[in-house]
Amino acid sequence: MVNFDQVPNRKHTYSYKWDQSAKLFGSEEILPLWVADMDFESPPAVKEAIQRRAAQGIYGYTFKPESYTEAIVNWFKRRHNWQIEPGWITDSPSVVTSLSIAIDLFSEPGSKVILQSPVYYPFYDVIRNNGRQIVKNPLLERSGTYEMDYDHLESLMMDGARLLLLCNPHNPGGRVWSREELMKLGELCLTYGVIVISDEIHCDLVLPGHRYTPFASLSPEIAEITLTCLAPTKTFNLPGLQISYIVASNRRMKQQFEKRIKTLSLHMTGFFAPDAVQAAYNHGEGWLDELLQYVQGNVDYAIQYLQEHLPEVRPFRPQGTYLLWLDCRGLGLDVEELKRLMYQEAKVAFNEGSTFGSEGTGFLRINLACPRQIVEEALKRFCEAARKHIS
Repeated sequence: MVNFDQVPNRKHTYSYKWDQSAKLFGSEEILPLWVADMDFESPPAVKEAIQRRAAQGIYGYTFKPESYTEAIVNWFKRRHNWQIEPGWITDSPSVVTSLSIAIDLFSEPGSKVILQSPVYYPFYDVIRNNGRQIVKNPLLERSGTYEMDYDHLESLMMDGARLLLLCNPHNPGGRVWSREELMKLGELCLTYGVIVISDEIHCDLVLPGHRYTPFASLSPEIAEITLTCLAPTKTFNLPGLQISYIVASNRRMKQQFEKRIKTLSLHMTGFFAPDAVQAAYNHGEGWLDELLQYVQGNVDYAIQYLQEHLPEVRPFRPQGTYLLWLDCRGLGLDVEELKRLMYQEAKVAFNEGSTFGSEGTGFLRINLACPRQIVEEALKRFCEAARKHIS
């Protein structure tokens, strides 16, 4: 059994999350539940593998052995019933890097790129910074969750958009898109010749009772128009190791992507990557199963606490990820007032929703991948501060 209740001390470790509160939010007293890494140690097998690797003492140029690729292939076959061929995989420093390169390769300057808002904020950056137009297909709010607006999506495709960024599972809304929803999306893309760049980094973080469907697994035809961006970093809390890869069965797309990675000299292997990935995928499954149960407990606790202490705030119950999306519009606060409530009054840092697009205005995103007592303290601070704004 893993003790996920153990509270780590991450201060003074160059932690992006824990060591920048004064700089980013104006106070050292901030309790940070924002950026999406976990306050849990990675699986023991990963820690041991990295320690053995570090003990070698010579940190030279490194390559990935066949066993590295086999670990990825076996994981997706075993965990998700998706048969990936080794030749479909190309490494990349990060999922966001892959998104940016793919936009540059598979769309024209000035062309329209579809995203489904509200969505992970780097989606906006990689479209704008590549000189493309952001075209929003806003998700529909239905009974505390999100659904795709297929009619509007089709109108964008009819208007000439030929590239779509998909977030599967969805960040920040926590939707694990069903096979039927994805198939309907795929059929539209096939009809209009739309390429799909699918960010599936949260694929392993699916909560009990739900199932992840890889978009590219729907059919060979859909796989041919899809480039899937994946990483073990969210699953096993390894973001600092900068490990990622794409999966593309379309040989032309894969070769183009691989060539650009090499052109930019981003193809070299990090010293710790081969052993960390193999340890995670080959020996981390039991740890992950326990993690998902613990995160589900945090979700249940947070939703119940908010219902009891701040019913004006409406949480979207996530089906996947370890992120909780809160509709705070019932508090009647604008963006700056929400920030002031968090940072100055409650001394907590959640993600402010408008960064995910204008459709996220009035929302907050909470990272629940932390010991329960941190969740308890953060919600207590937030609810007590928010009650003062309610007449």
